[in-house]
Amino acid sequence: MDLHGIDLNLMVAFDALMKERSVTRAGIRIGRTQPAMSAALSRLRGLLNDELFIRSPAGLQPTPRALDLAEPIGHALAEIQRTLEFTQTFDPTTSTATFSIALSDHPTFKVLPVLLDALRQKAPGITLRIGNFTARDDAITLLDAGEADLTIGVSPTASGRILTRPLFSEDFVCVLRRDHPATKAPLDLAAFLSLSHLLVSPENDRFGLVDAALAKMGHKRRLAVTLPTMYAAPLVIARSDLIATLMAGVIPASGQADALAIRPLPFDLDPIGFTMSWHRRNDVHPAQRWLRDFVSGLPLDG
Repeated sequence: MDLHGIDLNLMVAFDALMKERSVTRAGIRIGRTQPAMSAALSRLRGLLNDELFIRSPAGLQPTPRALDLAEPIGHALAEIQRTLEFTQTFDPTTSTATFSIALSDHPTFKVLPVLLDALRQKAPGITLRIGNFTARDDAITLLDAGEADLTIGVSPTASGRILTRPLFSEDFVCVLRRDHPATKAPLDLAAFLSLSHLLVSPENDRFGLVDAALAKMGHKRRLAVTLPTMYAAPLVIARSDLIATLMAGVIPASGQADALAIRPLPFDLDPIGFTMSWHRRNDVHPAQRWLRDFVSGLPLDG
């Protein structure tokens, strides 16, 4: 017997015939016409090489072969139905799902501890598989490849297949070691430009947001050190005469807050926004949608 020709529709038709013992009533049960049901029965008879149902005054009577098939087919269809119903709902309190989340450096420190604590309380059975990325468009690569369900970082380049939602933003501040001579006076633009600077550039670009803002004003700063990782910067600043312009949230998370002096920037610089991104193919999946809503609701301010 060649089972490759048996599709799910034929199994549904067989189950309806077993329950109704009538081609007409079976068709009504599953929303098919009588000719369609008769055709399905004819295909089943040919594929299984058995009459399956014999006409009698009491209706269709199943053959022994049909009776043998009734329970396993009914069970299989019930399991499929339960699976389909499961994918339409998601209960985080009982779920043992695994989610893959990739974060850039700052969200790893700011978001991940809060997320893990919240999951422990609200969804203790969920497992996270955490990854990291550096360049903002690495997020697109991870989402396209299915290696991440969700990424959190600076917004990647706009793409129709990648969806995003703002998550939090960070203001910039100037950071020096606590006993730096420059802390004895207000940090104006002239003082800012007179110092040697540390730039954090994950992509190894020696022209950052600060440099772009200064260039618009006709100024340029002296870059003494460029680092690829943000969380190394506070330690370097605490042990040098350098100044760095960092996101405010980096300081308390770095463990170096007591060794640092924080000053406002002497010029305007817009906050930097962080977003979570996901692939369009995951947009309507209940578990994925729950994850995004859960992350959006985390207390990330402050």
